[in-house]
Formats: sequence, structure tokens, C-alpha cells
Amino acid sequence: MKKIAAIEAGGTKFICGIGNENGEILDKTSIPTKTPEETMKMVIDYFKDKEFEAMGIGCFGPIDPVKGSESYGYITKTPKPHWSDYDIVGELKKHFDVPMEFDTDVNSAALGESLWGAGQGLSSVVYITVGTGIGAGAVINGKMLQGLTHPEMGHIFVKRDKNDPYTGKCPFHKDCLEGLAAGPAIEERWGDKAYNLEERNEVWEMEAYYLSQALVNYILILSPQKIIMGGGVMKQSHLFPLIRKMVRETLNGYVHKKEILEDIDNYIVYPGLKENAGLMGSVALGRLALENR
Repeated sequence: MKKIAAIEAGGTKFICGIGNENGEILDKTSIPTKTPEETMKMVIDYFKDKEFEAMGIGCFGPIDPVKGSESYGYITKTPKPHWSDYDIVGELKKHFDVPMEFDTDVNSAALGESLWGAGQGLSSVVYITVGTGIGAGAVINGKMLQGLTHPEMGHIFVKRDKNDPYTGKCPFHKDCLEGLAAGPAIEERWGDKAYNLEERNEVWEMEAYYLSQALVNYILILSPQKIIMGGGVMKQSHLFPLIRKMVRETLNGYVHKKEILEDIDNYIVYPGLKENAGLMGSVALGRLALENR
């Protein structure tokens, strides 16, 4: 059984581990995200005495995952301090001579969920994470969605709630989806962390209003067979029934499929891989690197 090095590179922490082709995690560790120099030294130290035959890197963005591009393997213009224009794949290749596959953390999580999680056996799934930021990735016809660059579904624009005076948190767009519905926006709008606002229905009605609009757009454009929602904000499990209800009401029978009309509880779901969705996604990238070598 071939071993795979996996890196889930997040804005808060890097989860590094060793897995195998069957999607089993054999070892893992967590490294705080500091400057590239500090963080990557710890990442390289973790892997340097381990045996593996490929590496998968699922990374916070924006990134350039397009092979052949001048900036392939780079984290590009990110709001994360110190990390803009950083060649993360190039740095790893200096130390590890193995096939590597690089994509967004959410595209890789979608791939992992389609192989081993809530989307197992399906060819088209969307994975969205709602936490410090909002990102979404997709596997369409068995392949991660990629074109000019990777999808940026966390930065789409949604109708504003008529009772929402909040200007938005996104440093690029102010009131895009991430600017209105990510964790920092919830905290700034309501004056407390999301997990302290559990009993305030108005908080979650507004959150579901924004997230459900995004899901309706994804359904209409990508037509996924399943939508998987992870991230810290989605641990508020009472959000799921609200989102499902609003998605069905907004579509108003237009997508006439039983998955939405009759079985939406099994259509919009929490990750099957739970807390390991990101790391398992990176293992899936490493498996892809083995196939493509």
C-alpha cells in the first residue's frame, strides 16, 4: 500500500499527515500558520524522516493550480499577511522528490468527499466551507473544477437581507458572500462569536438567507448530485434545516428532482469525513499525483 504525504494548508493552521491510497490517515500533526519561513520549516521537519511516494497539497487561496502557468504552485494575492506571491510547491520540491498535486483546500475536500465521504460513488459534488472565510470547490464528472483558475464561489454576490445594515467584511468586495456570512462577519455584525449566539434566531435566519442563495446558484450552474457543507460555522447544526427550507422555497419547484423536492435532508449535508475532510482531501490529491505521474 503506497503512502501519501498530505498537507491541508490553512490560514490558521497547517494540518500535515501521512495517509494511504485507501483514504486511511496513519499519522498527523497540527502546525500554526505563521510566516512562510517559520511555518514551512516546521512542515519540512515533520516530513523529512517519513517515507512516502507522493504528496498532496490542499491550500488556502487564492492560488494558481494551473499546470504550465508561470505562477503554478504559488499562493497569489491573498489577504493573509506575508503569504502573497509565495511559491509553496517550489519550496516543497526543494526537499521532496516525489510527484505532487496542488489545488485549493475546498477543491481537494470535494475530491476526498467524492472518494470516501458523503459524496462517495457520485461523479458531481460541491463542497463549501463556512468559517474564517467562505470557499467552495467542486468535482464535476469526476474531476476537480478548474479553468482560468480555481472556483471562487465564496465571493459571489447575493441579495442583501432588507434588515441587514452591515457593510461587509471582505477586503476586496465588502458585501460578497464571504463578506456577509463568514465567521468574522457574523462576529462583527452581532458583536459576539458565532458559538455564543446559538439562541438568537435572527442571527441564523440571516445566515441561512445568505448561504441558501449561494447554494441555489451552485445548483443552477453546476447541478451537483450532493452539496456538502463544512467549516466552523456549520457546526451550528440548526443551520442545516433553515438552509434546506430556504433552498427549496427559493427554487420553488424549478429543479424538479426528488433529491430536492423529497429528500433534501440527504442532499445538503455535513461532511462524511467530518474533521478530516481537508486532510483526506489532500490525501486524495496525493493519490491523483500517483495516477498522473
